[in-house]
Amino acid sequence: MATDSHEKPTRVIPGVKNVVAVGAGKGGVGKSTAAVMLAFGLHRTGAKVGLMDADVYGPSIPTMVGMEGEKPAVSGNMILPPTAGGVKIISIGFMVERDKPLIWRGPMAHGVIKQFLEQVEWGDLDYMIVDLPPGTGDVPLTLAQQIPLTGSVVICTPQDVALMDARRAVRMYEQLNVPCLGIIENMSYYLCPKCGYRDELFDHGGAESAARELGVPFLGEIPLNVKIRIHGDGGSPEKLFTDTPDYVSEAIQRVVRSTAGQVSVRNSLRESRPTLSIE
Repeated sequence: MATDSHEKPTRVIPGVKNVVAVGAGKGGVGKSTAAVMLAFGLHRTGAKVGLMDADVYGPSIPTMVGMEGEKPAVSGNMILPPTAGGVKIISIGFMVERDKPLIWRGPMAHGVIKQFLEQVEWGDLDYMIVDLPPGTGDVPLTLAQQIPLTGSVVICTPQDVALMDARRAVRMYEQLNVPCLGIIENMSYYLCPKCGYRDELFDHGGAESAARELGVPFLGEIPLNVKIRIHGDGGSPEKLFTDTPDYVSEAIQRVVRSTAGQVSVRNSLRESRPTLSIE
């Protein structure tokens, strides 16, 4: 469905109340980790949550949620998303060999995202979290053109290069008529577990300054901690909340609460308009 920056799509995914895109201006900033944190954090609040891995060129969600090698069931022409820890998951990683590179042009990526939106039996969800590929290319454009997004969350690290790209990502969503729910600063600082020394390896506070400059909410900061890496590599997302130092789990939960709060704000501001459901 073609659209321009002044039009909003009106089709919705039946049963899905909010779709939140998680993006970044560049790779390597922890975007997929943040998407997993948000999905499982929102589920812990009692919400019904789905997680779509739309990073078709580097699908890491199956590994991060402990579902490598999983094959979704099919009913008729609908894909039934498998569940990890109560969160419904779909990823191109379920459908290709682990080490096979996906050398796709834009239309092929467009087709996969369209299929994930139209041919996955998501059921009733309070939130669908969408992990996007880094940058400002075809996939974010396809998503914004296909369905009305509740908003986007931009992930960045504090250093200047990452912040430059994060600003571009925020501006891209603005041009696509997608509200930016806010910016998260990942790898914000490191706290030595032995001596308590705090080291700001990548600088600190840049994301909050960028959010202020861009006029979007600052959703919080996630510290750099080995347990986050261990549970991501080990496919144990629930342990991000139960087996990390208190200051880490509390920081993650603050980001989850801030994001949910911004979704509520957006919903309260949204004008009622007729919608046409995808059949």
